[in-house]
Amino acid sequence: MTSKVTYLGDLRTKSIHVQSGSEIISDAPLDNNGKGEAFSPTDTVANALASCMFTIMGIKARDLNVDLVDSTAEVTKIMNAEPRRIGAIEVIFELISNADEKSKTILERAAMTCPVFLSLHPDIEKRVTFNWK
Repeated sequence: MTSKVTYLGDLRTKSIHVQSGSEIISDAPLDNNGKGEAFSPTDTVANALASCMFTIMGIKARDLNVDLVDSTAEVTKIMNAEPRRIGAIEVIFELISNADEKSKTILERAAMTCPVFLSLHPDIEKRVTFNWK
């Protein structure tokens, strides 16, 4: 078992990661009858894309002796109305690094192979930008 999800009522859930005990609270978004006081389930999907891409880049960066610490990603989720689903996810990376051009290319390509990227439905547009500093 990966996680256990408990419905808390009022469109809120609590998810516990079994191995670590980490907890995530989710709320329905304001535009779908919720309070919007926490990540919505679709927010976590969009956020998972950036987290996964960073993880894969981090693994490769370690192999290349490249430091990505303090790099960030801005994530924007765009919903479609009919049917209500994620239509697009935009991820803009702001990468603070000592990487040379070859390493940057390797890291960008690695990011696009992350399991979340490859698991998302092909109809979900993935707009990814890498800004290197």
